Amino acid sequence: MEINRPEALREVSAAFARYEAALNENDVATLDELFWRTPQTVRYGIAEELYGHAAIAAFRAARTGDTRRELLRTVITTYGADFATASCEFRRLATGRRGRQMQTWVRFAEGWRIVAAHVSLKD
Repeated sequence: MEINRPEALREVSAAFARYEAALNENDVATLDELFWRTPQTVRYGIAEELYGHAAIAAFRAARTGDTRRELLRTVITTYGADFATASCEFRRLATGRRGRQMQTWVRFAEGWRIVAAHVSLKD
């Protein structure tokens, strides 16, 4: 298995950048698009455990507040051509609170999608 195949790494990095832009703009449609649309998708958040795309989409639609953040460190690693992880540390712009996020990405016919995510705050 090849780690960080250049083409796969470029593609996942672009998908992650698209996710980050959508998060900072609160672009719910793009965020929903980037999560795999199945009941198997999981997102653990600061105070929520979301199982399935429908629950994740409902959470995003109801969320209020400032979601903007600054990335402090990001590590994207691809494993072969179709599997990747994206890990980052961030600082929320509104509060200054620091946090971490991990995402698991898989390439499907429709493109790279997040199949699992975990977000936590450090302080």
